[in-house]
Amino acid sequence: MSVKIVNALSFDVEDWYMGIEIGAERWGEFEKRLNVGLEYILSALEEKNVKATFFVLGKCAEYHPGLIRNIAAAGHEIATHGLSHTKIYEMTPETFGAELKESISLIEDATGKKVIGHRAPYFSITEKSLWAIDVLRKNGIRYDSSVYPGANYRYGIDGAPEHPYLLDKFDFPEFPVSVGRLRGKKFGLGGAYFRILPYFLTKKGIREINAGGHPAVFYLHPWEFDPRHPRVEFPRKAHMTHYFNLKSTRKRFLKLLNDFSFAPMAHVLREQNLL
Repeated sequence: MSVKIVNALSFDVEDWYMGIEIGAERWGEFEKRLNVGLEYILSALEEKNVKATFFVLGKCAEYHPGLIRNIAAAGHEIATHGLSHTKIYEMTPETFGAELKESISLIEDATGKKVIGHRAPYFSITEKSLWAIDVLRKNGIRYDSSVYPGANYRYGIDGAPEHPYLLDKFDFPEFPVSVGRLRGKKFGLGGAYFRILPYFLTKKGIREINAGGHPAVFYLHPWEFDPRHPRVEFPRKAHMTHYFNLKSTRKRFLKLLNDFSFAPMAHVLREQNLL
């Protein structure tokens, strides 16, 4: 009898305006709507008795400590998504270290829980920024989930392993973004791909990973559950994917929870003897 694979479920916790390459100095201009998506996610997970990992942007913990506290109180893993949603390869090690420390402090103050996981904004640990792993370790982080094992105009290490592994140079656990394939091209399992492509392709991608004996990681953002969040202008390529088919997210997410088993990332990494 085959063993059912438990996959990792994750959310990048940022408000709708934080990840669209609008400078943080303008964030005060925009309506705060983090609660809309988060409340739906927490309700759906409670109904299905599923726990997940929430990679929290430090600024969200600063602006909404009560919301972040509610995530932890519901029994989910809390990890860091950095402080200001800045690409790591555009930062110095010193700036990254300072922002990482502040994000961890804000999250731990809000939740009372130790932070051991990290996911970079824009999956921006690339060949140019692998130095960030040493900074993570020095700040008490025990695993990373930032490497996209493919090519993208903003991120990616094409040819990197596609399943959880130890980064050899650092002996540090990496849970890379899971990818599916369509006509020989890779696509991420989650985020905009989940809304742009038909649901069956996400399902097929996870099933193929599980058939190989590996867990997948799936990710979404709270704003993807909030189709009424404001529309603003920002670079066209990102604009098209950000707003595309938001009305589908809730229905497809419930299908996903019915089709697969999920747990927090730290739990899955322990099952893989990597943590």
